[in-house]
Amino acid sequence: MQIKESIHIAVPPKVVDQIWSEVDRWHLWDPDTKQARLNGPFAVGTHGRIVPSKGMGIPLLVTERTAGRSFTVEGHIPLFRIHFEHTVAAVNGGSEVVHRVWFTGALAFLFGPGVARQVRDGLPRTMLSLKAYAEKRNETLHDGEAGRADATTA
Repeated sequence: MQIKESIHIAVPPKVVDQIWSEVDRWHLWDPDTKQARLNGPFAVGTHGRIVPSKGMGIPLLVTERTAGRSFTVEGHIPLFRIHFEHTVAAVNGGSEVVHRVWFTGALAFLFGPGVARQVRDGLPRTMLSLKAYAEKRNETLHDGEAGRADATTA
């Protein structure tokens, strides 16, 4: 079972990737995340913890990272893993962002359907929130650059 959502965001991929790399700020754009942290760099093999807005925190592991393009994290409880894959690509003057979620482990048949329902409900909202956050952030960056340029030419 795999859940997939995609969205076009009117910012360059590097903006999306920068937002993703700020793990302790995920809660600012992901309404289903109360808190997230890594115990080291945003790189393969780094462990951390994620606390969903509803429920208990779970251990987190970065299992794939390609700067500027993708990352995958895995949350786990005994005998159940939830994988979150995130990709970004330059498309039509912005970015095509795709989030995929799937489950593995001996208890995936038991926990998967309930968690999948929650993910299916929340993922579209998360993608819209990421879009709004990234576009506002990019606009603020460009406004700041324009303001600095105006100040230096005055």
